[in-house]
Amino acid sequence: MSQGISRRYFFFGTLLAGAVPPGGFSSAQSLKMLGYKSPNEKLNIAGIGAGGRPFADLVASEAGVENVVALTDVDWERGAQGFARWPKAEKYRDFRQMIEHQGKQIDAVVIGTADHMHATCALHCMQAGKHVYVEKPLTRTPWEARLLTQAAEKYKVATQMGNQGYSHDATRVACEILWSGEIGDVREVHAWHGGPGWPQGMQKIPPPTPVPTSLDWDLWLGGAAFRPYTTGDDEYRAYAASMMGGRGGAGRGPGRGPDGAMSAEVAAGAQPGRGARGGGGGGEGGFGFYLPFNWRGFFDFGSGLFGDWGVHILGPANWGLRLGPDSLISVERTKAEGISPFTYPVKNAIKYEFAARGSMPPVTVYWSDSIQGDAYLPPGMTAEEARKIPGQGPQVGPAGRGGFPGGRAGDPGGRGGAPGGGAPGGGGRGGQPASSGYNLIFVGSKGCLGTSGRGEGVGLLPGSRWAEYKLPNAYLQRSPGASTGDNGSAHARDWVRACKGGAPACSNFSIGGPYTEWLVLGAVATHYDGKLLWDNARGEITNNRDANKWVKPTFRKGWELKL
Repeated sequence: MSQGISRRYFFFGTLLAGAVPPGGFSSAQSLKMLGYKSPNEKLNIAGIGAGGRPFADLVASEAGVENVVALTDVDWERGAQGFARWPKAEKYRDFRQMIEHQGKQIDAVVIGTADHMHATCALHCMQAGKHVYVEKPLTRTPWEARLLTQAAEKYKVATQMGNQGYSHDATRVACEILWSGEIGDVREVHAWHGGPGWPQGMQKIPPPTPVPTSLDWDLWLGGAAFRPYTTGDDEYRAYAASMMGGRGGAGRGPGRGPDGAMSAEVAAGAQPGRGARGGGGGGEGGFGFYLPFNWRGFFDFGSGLFGDWGVHILGPANWGLRLGPDSLISVERTKAEGISPFTYPVKNAIKYEFAARGSMPPVTVYWSDSIQGDAYLPPGMTAEEARKIPGQGPQVGPAGRGGFPGGRAGDPGGRGGAPGGGAPGGGGRGGQPASSGYNLIFVGSKGCLGTSGRGEGVGLLPGSRWAEYKLPNAYLQRSPGASTGDNGSAHARDWVRACKGGAPACSNFSIGGPYTEWLVLGAVATHYDGKLLWDNARGEITNNRDANKWVKPTFRKGWELKL
């Protein structure tokens, strides 16, 4: 391909003008508006969630430079991880009390609760004038995602969703390849994941058990309908063991992903068998029913694999194809196995249909989970042919960080999220099918492009095409620190710079909000047979009124949300 910059390249770059500040990602806007004399001043940061994933986000945000002044966790045993690291920080169980008592000392808040409390915590902090970093997915439901998008615009604070792949060079290179016209018009995208790292498909709720003394269960529930706490019974534990040992060959222990790799929560510093999210609870061991992080599979608390890994895997498609709820036509469940009255199905397949966006044609996005091997390969192409040829072609980002060579293909940084559980070599692990190394494939009129992990790996298919490829000229500015391969730190520091008056972070809520809105409509579709038609102007489904109860949640009295 010619390395000249085509008219098409310029056009797609123009489409993203709002995503790239005029002065680049290192430019500074009005510091006075944000209350700072200098972007070098230290931030005073608070955490809602002090252990596991939010702990890792706090470490990345603080980076040995900023101040962590307050920590909230509804489970003080789980929060002990953060309490020990920042002993001078004030400790709270209720985030509202933290803002009330210490708000004048707090500039910014890192939020890593269960999904159902993301919007509640974030809105409260934004209304108090605090910058917010919210772990992915931004919200559990589409309505909440739109609410936070509007809140960010109203309250003028710096925001970031924790989809760390957006800060990796490879995600941006994937966009640049798409805009260069290298693979032509894209009309199909296929994305998949091996399966949840927690049990789903349960048919009944076990009897109540005592609430751990470290946990405030009512505060953990927050806006969700009250229900008794339970860690499960013997029947549930047997079911969970069969589910978590049934995929990927060898049985997996708590905290392990679908291929036996550690889950993102455990990789972030949580110990298997202990609470793996802020306010995780379950410190008294094992796969509890709701906690430590099994809440992800429950309709009332999580967004299933859509929010856990879909938001990572589909990131390059969202950015590169300019997807959004404004262009979404419909979402449809095409497969469901192991349906439960209160959890997501054991296996899912969803189809999203998008209208044309500018000169980009209509595109259909297919999502599948519980896939071993590849959910899609170009017709006539084997997994071996699709894979990159070791040592040949452009190396994007540090070797061994999901972009392979040097690391497990499709694996972000050597942990969880392998595309389909298959190994990149001639045979899969534990007898599983071999994998191309990708978990997302763009199907264009002139070829195919793949990405892996959280977007950290990018390549043209077949691998022989990538071996001879020269990257297009860079258009998008790179994240600070992305060259080190530490996406989490780069993503957090991108937000910290925005808090200090720099350019908006790369996944600020004007970007992360609309993305989450269309993405979690897939979770809505898991409840119904048939195509659900989306009306973006009204923010609702038009042909199935019942489905709208999953678009906008009902909040427990006293927890209602309003701008």
